[in-house]
Amino acid sequence: MYETNYLANTLRKASVGHEECLFATLPNDAQVSYEVLFSNAEKMAAMLQKNGVKPGDRVAVQVGKSIATIELYLGTILAGGVFLPLNTDYMASEIDYFLSDAQPTVFVCDPASEKVLKPVAENAKVSALLTLSDDGQQGTLCDELNSIESPYLEVTRAAGDLAAILYTSGTTGRSKGAMLSHGALASNALTLADYWQFSREDCLIHALPIFHIHGLFVAINITLCAGSRLHFLPRFDADKIMEKMPSATVLMGVPTFYVRLLQHANLNKEAVSSMRLFVSGSAPLLSETHQLWQEKTGHAILERYGMTETNMNTSNPYDGARRPGTVGYPLPGVEVKICNPNTGEVLPNGEIGQIEVKGPNLFSGYWNMPEKTAEELRPTGWFLTGDLGVCDDEGYISIVGRSKDLIISGGYNVYPKEIESVIDDISGVKESAVIGLPHPDFGEAVVAVVVGEAKDDALIEKINNQTRSVLAKFKRPKQVYFVEELPRNTMGKVQKAQLREQYSDTFAV
Repeated sequence: MYETNYLANTLRKASVGHEECLFATLPNDAQVSYEVLFSNAEKMAAMLQKNGVKPGDRVAVQVGKSIATIELYLGTILAGGVFLPLNTDYMASEIDYFLSDAQPTVFVCDPASEKVLKPVAENAKVSALLTLSDDGQQGTLCDELNSIESPYLEVTRAAGDLAAILYTSGTTGRSKGAMLSHGALASNALTLADYWQFSREDCLIHALPIFHIHGLFVAINITLCAGSRLHFLPRFDADKIMEKMPSATVLMGVPTFYVRLLQHANLNKEAVSSMRLFVSGSAPLLSETHQLWQEKTGHAILERYGMTETNMNTSNPYDGARRPGTVGYPLPGVEVKICNPNTGEVLPNGEIGQIEVKGPNLFSGYWNMPEKTAEELRPTGWFLTGDLGVCDDEGYISIVGRSKDLIISGGYNVYPKEIESVIDDISGVKESAVIGLPHPDFGEAVVAVVVGEAKDDALIEKINNQTRSVLAKFKRPKQVYFVEELPRNTMGKVQKAQLREQYSDTFAV
C-alpha cells in the first residue's frame, strides 16, 4: 500500500514493520501509535473522497493543532489532494482571499468560526465546509469520519505532482501560494533526517504551529521519515518543554523559544542531559543567544536556513563547528550562490549579494501567478530568494537581510543586520530592528527601533557613541525609537514592514 503515492510512501516507509511503535505522546499523556496514525489517515482520505476530493483538488484547513490535523494532512496526500494549511490568526477577510484564490473543494475550520466563515466559503464556491475542534475530537468532520464504511480509493501521485500550497506572508502585495510537490517535500525531509542523524531512538519536542513549513514539513515529516516519536505540545510553554526534556532528544524551535528558555530557573546542563540536538530557524538567532545557550547547557544550537518556497536550503553541520550568526553550508543536493542582484554575476566570498538556490527542494511556482513565478524562478532552475547573504572563505553562509529591507541612504547601500549587530551588543539593549524611512535629503534615513532595559537618554547616548565609533556616518541611525517589544509574526520573524508604516512620517517636512 502507498507504493503509487510518492510522498505517502516516503513518510510511511520507516514505520513499516514497526507499526506498533509510538508516534506521539499527547498533552493528556494519551499515546498514538504509527498504526493508529495511518489507519486514521486512511479514514480521512476516504472521508475527503466522499466529499468530492479528486487528485489535484485543494483541501484548505484553518484549525487548531491536534493529531487529527496531522491525520487530515496525511489523508489529503493519500486522497491525491493538495493540502492548504492556513494560519489560525487569519480573519474572515483574509480567508476570503485564500479560498477565492485556491478554490478548494473542502474547507475545514473551527466550529466556533463556522458561522462567520460559511458565507466566505459559499462565496468561494467551496463544495464542502467541515469543522474540527482544537482537540480534534469534535465537529462535523468527526461525524463524517464515524460514518465512513468503505476504504479510500488509492490514487497515483508522482514526485512532480502537487502535494501542498503554502501562502507567503504577503508583507508586500498579495500573498503568493507556493506550490510544493511530492518530490520537494520528500527529498527535503529525507535529507534533513539524514543530515541531522535522526533515528527510531529519537523523541522530538514539538511545540511549533503546524500551519507553517517549520512545524509541519520539517518537524513532522522528519519524524515520520525516521520512524521516531514526539511529544506533541499545543504551543510553546517553557515549563512543559523543561518537563519533557528528560524523555526527549531533540527540540526544534524559533529563536524566541531559546530566549525564553534561557530565563527558566531550571535550565542547566543536567536538565538537558538526554538531549542531543537543538535546532533554530524561521527567524535570525542572535549570536548572544547562541553563546548564552552554549554556556548554560553545553550545547551549540544548530541554526539552519529555509523559506516557504524552498523548504530548507542550508544548515550548520551536525558534526563540526556551529557558528553563531551563520546558517552553515548548503544541504546535500542543494546549490546556493551569492549573486549581484542586478547582473546575476556570482560574487566572490566576503561580498554581500542576493542568495539564489537550486535543488530538488524547490517549489514548482506560485499558484495562479505565472508572471511572478517567471520573475523569481529562472528557466535554469535557480530561485531568486530575495534574501541578502554573504559566504565566508570556509563556506559558511550568513543572512544579512531581505532585499526589500535594504536601505539606500544618500546613494549608499546600508545593510540593517550590520547596524543591528552593533546595537545589540550594547549593554542595556535587548534587541533592535533597523529600518529605512523616507528622508527629504537622503532618500532614506537609517532608524533604529530598540527594545531596551530602560528608555532613557543614557541608553540613547550609548547607542550614539557606539555607532559613531564603529560605523560610517551614512550607516548611523538618525533616529532611535524605544518599544516594549518588536512586532513579530507567528514564527517569531520581526515585521519590519509594520515598523516602516508605523514610523513613516518621522522625517516628513
